[in-house]
Amino acid sequence: MLKQFSLEGKVVVITGATGVLGEAFSLAAAGAGARVAVLGRNKERAEKRVAAIQAAGGEAMAILGDVLDEAAMHAAKAEILQQWGTIDGLVNAAGGNIPGATIGPDHNIFDAKIEDSRRAVDLNLFGTVIPTQVFGRVMAEKGKGSIVNVSSIAAQRPLTRVLGYTLAKTAIDAYTKWMAVELGQRYGDGIRVNSLAPGVFLTEQNRSLLLNEEGSYTDRAQKFVQNTPFQRLGNPEELTGTLIYLLSDASRFVTGETLLVDGGFSAYSGV
Repeated sequence: MLKQFSLEGKVVVITGATGVLGEAFSLAAAGAGARVAVLGRNKERAEKRVAAIQAAGGEAMAILGDVLDEAAMHAAKAEILQQWGTIDGLVNAAGGNIPGATIGPDHNIFDAKIEDSRRAVDLNLFGTVIPTQVFGRVMAEKGKGSIVNVSSIAAQRPLTRVLGYTLAKTAIDAYTKWMAVELGQRYGDGIRVNSLAPGVFLTEQNRSLLLNEEGSYTDRAQKFVQNTPFQRLGNPEELTGTLIYLLSDASRFVTGETLLVDGGFSAYSGV
């Protein structure tokens, strides 16, 4: 049974691997046996991720690149193929909120900066589409592989203030279904696309929304906790079991799905 969840011998690319969630994803994939391409924009953090994986006995390589730069993604693909010869999995973890796309409680919603919302959509949506176009081709052409997008509870239930982020994550759910159908029909049952939707996890992008300067929860964070049956925020490591499931052969008949990991937030009516 455990063999189904193994990533032994697989090459997994993780975008946004220099972020908080990306760190947990990278370490988990390597722990499951994968060779991990740690892709991000911060050299120091990327190398730190690789060092941690290697210290634990895993194999990894650091690749610098912006997910919105198609040329950079093609260069990254070439580097990975030269080193390891193939790609078996892709985790589209690059993304996050854009401060300017957040509408404060004292702001008029009709004064929202459209350009900032576009930037949020670009980062989260096209920062998923572009790597999928580049790295997904390798998997599609050999007829086997797993792509995991990162959605959000914002796509399931409207969250106030985060307009651009909500638009992008809702689109990712639609893209996940669309791409899963297209790949399945064109390339067979060995290539899959699913989405992982985290609940509320403390990251660098949302820190100012969830924590006061002295470290206590903001009113917004307290509302999240109160409306989560588990009565707390999530820890990044609590996403990794679902991630490994989606990357591994254990989910080989699962495609086009969005799996929520939110401590029951989306299930709770508030009563």
